[in-house]
Amino acid sequence: MRLDSFYLIVDSAAWIRRLVPLGVKLVQLRIKDRPTSNIRAEIRESKAICAAHECQLIVNDYWQLAIEEGCDFIHLGQEDLASADLAALRTAGLKLGLSTHDEAELTVALAAEPDYIALGPIYPTILKAMPWAPQGLERIGQWKARIGNRPLVAIGGLSVERLAGVFEHGADIAAVVTDITRNHDPESRTLEWIDATRRLPPN
Repeated sequence: MRLDSFYLIVDSAAWIRRLVPLGVKLVQLRIKDRPTSNIRAEIRESKAICAAHECQLIVNDYWQLAIEEGCDFIHLGQEDLASADLAALRTAGLKLGLSTHDEAELTVALAAEPDYIALGPIYPTILKAMPWAPQGLERIGQWKARIGNRPLVAIGGLSVERLAGVFEHGADIAAVVTDITRNHDPESRTLEWIDATRRLPPN
Protein backbone atom coordinates (compact mmCIF):
# COMPACT_ATOMS: atom_id res chain seq x y z
CA MET A 1 0.00 0.00 0.00
CA ARG A 2 1.31 3.43 -0.94
CA LEU A 3 0.64 6.40 1.33
CA ASP A 4 2.12 9.89 1.10
CA SER A 5 5.24 10.44 3.20
CA PHE A 6 3.78 13.60 4.78
CA TYR A 7 1.01 12.78 7.26
CA LEU A 8 -0.83 15.74 8.74
CA ILE A 9 -2.89 15.25 11.92
CA VAL A 10 -5.49 17.86 12.89
CA ASP A 11 -8.48 18.14 15.19
CA SER A 12 -11.14 19.74 13.01
CA ALA A 13 -12.60 19.99 9.54
CA ALA A 14 -11.67 23.68 9.68
CA TRP A 15 -7.98 22.73 9.67
CA ILE A 16 -8.59 20.32 6.82
CA ARG A 17 -10.40 23.02 4.85
CA ARG A 18 -7.50 25.36 5.51
CA LEU A 19 -4.52 23.11 4.75
CA VAL A 20 -5.52 20.22 2.47
CA PRO A 21 -5.96 22.47 -0.61
CA LEU A 22 -2.27 23.39 -0.31
CA GLY A 23 -1.36 19.89 -1.51
CA VAL A 24 -1.72 17.66 1.53
CA LYS A 25 -2.39 14.07 0.41
CA LEU A 26 -2.66 12.26 3.76
CA VAL A 27 -4.52 13.65 6.77
CA GLN A 28 -5.94 12.30 10.01
CA LEU A 29 -8.97 13.80 11.71
CA ARG A 30 -8.30 13.36 15.42
CA ILE A 31 -11.11 14.71 17.59
CA LYS A 32 -11.43 14.08 21.31
CA ASP A 33 -14.32 14.50 23.73
CA ARG A 34 -17.00 15.96 21.49
CA PRO A 35 -20.66 14.98 21.03
CA THR A 36 -21.27 12.22 18.49
CA SER A 37 -23.40 14.48 16.28
CA ASN A 38 -20.59 17.02 16.12
CA ILE A 39 -17.98 14.40 15.28
CA ARG A 40 -20.21 12.99 12.55
CA ALA A 41 -20.56 16.43 10.99
CA GLU A 42 -16.79 16.97 11.16
CA ILE A 43 -16.18 13.61 9.47
CA ARG A 44 -18.66 14.39 6.71
CA GLU A 45 -17.14 17.77 5.95
CA SER A 46 -13.59 16.44 6.09
CA LYS A 47 -14.48 13.55 3.80
CA ALA A 48 -15.94 15.90 1.20
CA ILE A 49 -12.93 18.21 1.28
CA CYS A 50 -10.47 15.35 0.99
CA ALA A 51 -12.39 13.80 -1.90
CA ALA A 52 -12.29 17.09 -3.77
CA HIS A 53 -8.51 17.33 -3.36
CA GLU A 54 -7.55 13.66 -3.79
CA CYS A 55 -6.37 13.45 -0.19
CA GLN A 56 -6.55 10.27 1.88
CA LEU A 57 -8.61 10.87 5.02
CA ILE A 58 -7.95 8.76 8.11
CA VAL A 59 -10.43 8.95 10.98
CA ASN A 60 -9.04 8.54 14.49
CA ASP A 61 -10.81 6.27 16.99
CA TYR A 62 -14.45 6.57 15.91
CA TRP A 63 -14.60 3.40 13.86
CA GLN A 64 -18.39 2.99 14.09
CA LEU A 65 -18.94 6.49 12.68
CA ALA A 66 -16.28 5.87 10.03
CA ILE A 67 -18.20 2.81 8.85
CA GLU A 68 -21.54 4.62 8.91
CA GLU A 69 -20.14 7.59 6.97
CA GLY A 70 -18.52 5.46 4.30
CA CYS A 71 -14.92 6.26 5.19
CA ASP A 72 -12.16 3.95 4.09
CA PHE A 73 -9.40 4.33 6.70
CA ILE A 74 -9.31 4.32 10.50
CA HIS A 75 -6.52 4.82 13.03
CA LEU A 76 -6.75 3.25 16.46
CA GLY A 77 -4.72 3.52 19.63
CA GLN A 78 -4.14 0.41 21.69
CA GLU A 79 -7.09 1.02 24.05
CA ASP A 80 -9.46 1.55 21.13
CA LEU A 81 -8.06 -1.50 19.37
CA ALA A 82 -8.98 -3.65 22.36
CA SER A 83 -12.65 -2.68 22.06
CA ALA A 84 -12.97 -2.36 18.28
CA ASP A 85 -14.78 -4.92 16.12
CA LEU A 86 -12.02 -5.76 13.65
CA ALA A 87 -14.27 -8.12 11.73
CA ALA A 88 -16.78 -5.30 11.19
CA LEU A 89 -13.98 -3.01 10.05
CA ARG A 90 -12.73 -5.51 7.51
CA THR A 91 -16.23 -6.34 6.30
CA ALA A 92 -16.79 -2.62 5.70
CA GLY A 93 -13.52 -2.48 3.76
CA LEU A 94 -11.76 -0.07 6.11
CA LYS A 95 -7.98 0.02 6.15
CA LEU A 96 -6.41 0.15 9.59
CA GLY A 97 -3.52 2.05 11.14
CA LEU A 98 -2.34 1.34 14.69
CA SER A 99 -0.26 3.17 17.29
CA THR A 100 2.61 1.44 19.10
CA HIS A 101 4.95 2.59 21.84
CA ASP A 102 6.72 -0.56 23.02
CA GLU A 103 7.39 -4.19 22.13
CA ALA A 104 4.22 -5.51 23.75
CA GLU A 105 2.06 -3.07 21.81
CA LEU A 106 3.86 -3.95 18.58
CA THR A 107 3.09 -7.63 19.12
CA VAL A 108 -0.60 -6.81 19.67
CA ALA A 109 -0.65 -4.55 16.63
CA LEU A 110 0.92 -7.10 14.30
CA ALA A 111 -1.66 -9.69 15.35
CA ALA A 112 -4.38 -7.33 14.08
CA GLU A 113 -2.74 -7.24 10.62
CA PRO A 114 -2.91 -3.46 10.16
CA ASP A 115 -2.21 -1.58 6.97
CA TYR A 116 0.38 0.61 8.69
CA ILE A 117 2.01 0.86 12.10
CA ALA A 118 2.93 4.09 13.87
CA LEU A 119 5.80 4.42 16.34
CA GLY A 120 6.14 7.26 18.80
CA PRO A 121 7.06 9.51 20.31
CA ILE A 122 10.33 9.70 18.40
CA TYR A 123 11.28 12.95 20.12
CA PRO A 124 9.81 14.70 23.18
CA THR A 125 6.37 16.03 22.30
CA ILE A 126 4.16 18.74 23.76
CA LEU A 127 0.96 17.31 22.28
CA LYS A 128 0.05 15.20 25.29
CA ALA A 129 1.60 13.66 28.38
CA MET A 130 3.02 10.22 27.64
CA PRO A 131 4.29 7.47 29.93
CA TRP A 132 6.88 6.45 27.33
CA ALA A 133 10.30 7.99 26.93
CA PRO A 134 11.21 9.27 23.47
CA GLN A 135 11.92 6.32 21.20
CA GLY A 136 14.88 7.83 19.37
CA LEU A 137 15.93 7.23 15.79
CA GLU A 138 17.47 3.79 16.33
CA ARG A 139 14.12 2.33 17.37
CA ILE A 140 12.71 3.25 13.95
CA GLY A 141 15.04 0.79 12.25
CA GLN A 142 14.19 -1.93 14.77
CA TRP A 143 10.47 -1.47 14.18
CA LYS A 144 10.87 -1.43 10.40
CA ALA A 145 12.70 -4.75 10.53
CA ARG A 146 9.82 -6.23 12.51
CA ILE A 147 6.89 -4.99 10.44
CA GLY A 148 8.16 -5.94 6.99
CA ASN A 149 6.47 -4.33 4.01
CA ARG A 150 3.92 -2.39 6.02
CA PRO A 151 4.46 1.39 6.02
CA LEU A 152 6.04 2.68 9.24
CA VAL A 153 4.80 6.04 10.50
CA ALA A 154 7.11 8.04 12.77
CA ILE A 155 5.35 10.49 15.10
CA GLY A 156 6.18 12.72 18.03
CA GLY A 157 8.22 15.90 18.12
CA LEU A 158 8.95 15.88 14.40
CA SER A 159 9.85 18.99 12.46
CA VAL A 160 11.04 19.75 8.95
CA GLU A 161 14.57 19.98 10.31
CA ARG A 162 14.38 16.44 11.74
CA LEU A 163 12.89 14.74 8.69
CA ALA A 164 16.07 13.51 7.04
CA GLY A 165 17.15 11.50 10.09
CA VAL A 166 13.73 9.94 10.49
CA PHE A 167 13.65 8.67 6.93
CA GLU A 168 17.30 7.63 6.92
CA HIS A 169 16.53 5.30 9.84
CA GLY A 170 13.71 3.54 8.01
CA ALA A 171 10.46 5.48 8.43
CA ASP A 172 8.19 5.57 5.40
CA ILE A 173 5.92 8.35 6.65
CA ALA A 174 6.38 11.30 9.00
CA ALA A 175 3.37 12.47 11.00
CA VAL A 176 3.07 16.01 12.31
CA VAL A 177 0.72 17.89 14.60
CA THR A 178 2.04 20.84 16.59
CA ASP A 179 4.92 21.79 14.29
CA ILE A 180 2.18 22.98 11.95
CA THR A 181 -0.88 23.73 14.08
CA ARG A 182 1.09 25.79 16.61
CA ASN A 183 3.24 27.52 14.02
CA HIS A 184 2.69 31.26 13.54
CA ASP A 185 2.10 30.57 9.82
CA PRO A 186 0.60 27.08 9.42
CA GLU A 187 0.15 27.45 5.66
CA SER A 188 3.80 28.26 5.03
CA ARG A 189 4.94 25.52 7.37
CA THR A 190 2.69 23.01 5.59
CA LEU A 191 4.27 23.96 2.28
CA GLU A 192 7.72 23.49 3.83
CA TRP A 193 6.75 19.97 4.91
CA ILE A 194 5.37 19.12 1.49
CA ASP A 195 8.51 20.38 -0.22
CA ALA A 196 10.84 18.62 2.23
CA THR A 197 9.15 15.24 1.92
CA ARG A 198 8.96 15.46 -1.87
CA ARG A 199 12.72 16.05 -2.05
CA LEU A 200 13.64 13.06 0.10
CA PRO A 201 15.02 10.04 -1.77
CA PRO A 202 12.69 7.03 -1.76
CA ASN A 203 13.42 4.24 0.74
